[in-house]
Amino acid sequence: MPRLLLSLALLLAGLGVASAQMAKLPQPMAGQAVATFAGGCFWCVESDFDKVPGVISTTSGYTGGTVANPDYEQVSGGGTGHAESVQVIYDPSKVTYAQLLDYFWHHIDPTVKDRQFCDYGHQYRTAIFVHNAEERTLAEESKKKVEAELKKPIYTEIDNAGPFYPAEEYHQDFYVKNPTKYKFYRWNCGRDQRIEQLWGTHKGNS
Repeated sequence: MPRLLLSLALLLAGLGVASAQMAKLPQPMAGQAVATFAGGCFWCVESDFDKVPGVISTTSGYTGGTVANPDYEQVSGGGTGHAESVQVIYDPSKVTYAQLLDYFWHHIDPTVKDRQFCDYGHQYRTAIFVHNAEERTLAEESKKKVEAELKKPIYTEIDNAGPFYPAEEYHQDFYVKNPTKYKFYRWNCGRDQRIEQLWGTHKGNS
């Protein structure tokens, strides 16, 4: 993210990184499952997935890189290899992994590399972090369908899930804690406008 946008994000959060406290990572209970996605700004991805029936919890965090226990400033500045990501705990009896994949695709722009909307850099790439062979098969099949539908190259990565580091507490449920600031950011970033352009009005979900 350019330094100006990083400063804006920190300003919107209303907190300095020095006062940050990392959130705790929820663990799935019996009968629950985990999915991990990177779709640009984790505030927005978390907000989107919280609207899905069958989703139990969402946690904003960092994964896909090599630096242990990174903080927001490190990840946003680049160089850690991590992507802003969201861990989703869900009930497979109410929503399937295939349905989560479909929802994910239709709430991102998979046609761009190393950015999403107004956020630029490898840390804002789109990715599906798979936890087992079945998830990988479903993810790869869904990616082929999206490529055929959009008739464009798809840059979303499919990688094995690794350690997931929850982001600072002030990032969790940011859209609930700071609705005005969140909506200001999302609108000015052009997320919903681009999603509507790419997928149609029935897919947008802010």
